[in-house]
Amino acid sequence: MKKVIISISSIFVLLLVIFIAFSVTPKNALDEKEIVFWTLQMNDFTPYMTDVIAKFEYEHPDVKIKWIDVPFSEGEKRTLASILSNNPPSLVNLNPDFSSILAQKGALEPISKENLSEFNQSLLKALEVDGKIYAIPWYATSAITIFNKNLLSKAGFNMPPLTYDHYGMLAKDVKEKSDAYIFMPTITENDTILKILNKYGINSPVKLTSKESVDIFNFYKNLYKQKLIPEESVTQTHREALEKYMSGNIVTLQAGANFLNMIKENAPKIYNDTDVAPQVTGKLGQYDFSMMNFVIPKKAKNKDVALEFALFLTNEKNQLALAKQTNILATNEKALQNEYYTKYDEKDLMAKARVLSAKQLYKIEPVQKTLKSQKEVNTVLNTAVQLILLDNVDTKKVLDSAAKKWSKLND
Repeated sequence: MKKVIISISSIFVLLLVIFIAFSVTPKNALDEKEIVFWTLQMNDFTPYMTDVIAKFEYEHPDVKIKWIDVPFSEGEKRTLASILSNNPPSLVNLNPDFSSILAQKGALEPISKENLSEFNQSLLKALEVDGKIYAIPWYATSAITIFNKNLLSKAGFNMPPLTYDHYGMLAKDVKEKSDAYIFMPTITENDTILKILNKYGINSPVKLTSKESVDIFNFYKNLYKQKLIPEESVTQTHREALEKYMSGNIVTLQAGANFLNMIKENAPKIYNDTDVAPQVTGKLGQYDFSMMNFVIPKKAKNKDVALEFALFLTNEKNQLALAKQTNILATNEKALQNEYYTKYDEKDLMAKARVLSAKQLYKIEPVQKTLKSQKEVNTVLNTAVQLILLDNVDTKKVLDSAAKKWSKLND
């Protein structure tokens, strides 16, 4: 009988211990919501990232952010693999092109426009997929014209061209008088040609075959044949263009304000001769831009908290803090109205570039929408550019063929 009493007593004690253990177990061990958060190559800004995460966790004691920084080159591959495995992160940093592809496949959670009222509305339009938005804009860049004052003055000019047509008019004088090319267009890099065409309202297979489109391609063909742009324009990227600018081989460079730091560090003499101007435009007068965003996978856990965290990362205060460390453009409208983006000292070249770049975000429409089969369309058009510039072929015939291939990709 004593043994039975002892056993019952032991069970009671055990149950009491378990009850007490659950009662005193920290809340986050039982009710904690984990947000797995992926960024693309943000390790250089670890202090900022860990600080903003800590602040969010402090304000949300029941939330734990697990931050994973992914190499840029692996972002798309790893995101796709995680989505296919049905265990994706709660919040992912991607570019709009890949985000659009995932949205079209039904892999992303749509974001209510009511939650996005604080953002630059033109940027939001660029993220629309079939009238819905599946991404939260994080930060943007908009290339400006970086130019060598000394080389330009040798050709008799004080300011660089503001339009592509103007570039064509000055190219010969600049080459003859400064012994440098007026620019290096890197015309087959990624979606460069699409961005140029968009500045003329050419954004479909039908418009690709228009006379205006033929004239644009012939513009570059003539510059290339006359040796008024570097031969490498057909194959090399903006990195090589930067090298040519720092070597004094080209007079202007279309690049983000952050490139000024590279010039200052690697070519101080060139930097001392450098000034900035607005980005070159086409017929429509708008500017192009690049952007990074956040997406919430359809099958992610704790999607409501993930959205709250994304909006925290992109609020006015946090965007300005990031901008001051990275020289990127905010996407939050209140942040863009801060004097950091509206005022500059004439002697501060980087501040001047930042203000010019930020102003351009208010003149980006019609925005270039991400196309179905974007990468394949890029390949079709880039191949067409190479044929037109390198081979003695009829421009119209090449574009007719490219338009047919583009149309098939849209089917």
